[in-house]
Amino acid sequence: MTASGPNGTEKAARPAFVLASASPRRLDLLAQLGLTPDRVFPADIDETPARDEQPRPYVRRMAAEKAVSVASQITDPALVLGADTVVALGRRILPKAEDRDTARACLRMLSGRRHTVLTAIHCRPTATWPNGRVCERIVETAVIFSRLTEQQIEALLDAGDWQGKAGGYALQGHAAGFIRFVSGSPSAVIGLPLFETAQLLRGQPYHWVS
Repeated sequence: MTASGPNGTEKAARPAFVLASASPRRLDLLAQLGLTPDRVFPADIDETPARDEQPRPYVRRMAAEKAVSVASQITDPALVLGADTVVALGRRILPKAEDRDTARACLRMLSGRRHTVLTAIHCRPTATWPNGRVCERIVETAVIFSRLTEQQIEALLDAGDWQGKAGGYALQGHAAGFIRFVSGSPSAVIGLPLFETAQLLRGQPYHWVS
């Protein structure tokens, strides 16, 4: 793709920016950087952890596989951003809560305990944009819940913002009133580490963010 420069010369047009996720939270976070994806292309991959897979290798693999999957399906020059977030208790990967029972079990395990939230981001150009760079980051954030009563857990479940969330809670939701400590990147816990994402995009050949 080309475009006319100020003196009539041709210059390469900016490749499309593609988010390999349908998460509205990631869209909102990108908007804080002044960036709106040209395309939202959710990755369709198997997110089952491998046998004995640890949280850090798992989240790195998921972000990369999402970006690779989407990049392989786009024929135009583009930069694809994949991301994944996991909640870990030691070496245990907590599931994404797709039902109330799963969310309840997660909140009971997290009650009064310190846990780790790992978010990986992976930038990958499509094959038709050879100037783009493959790059990635993993951001680790420590979070501590206060001790939750059964009544408080049920109230959080009634609020409903646990649905589809890693570990059964949303930092930006009702659970915020029970989180007494966060060390690291709050935006990473929500789904996308803003500082690290901006750094990766600034390292690409185009000025994706200011």
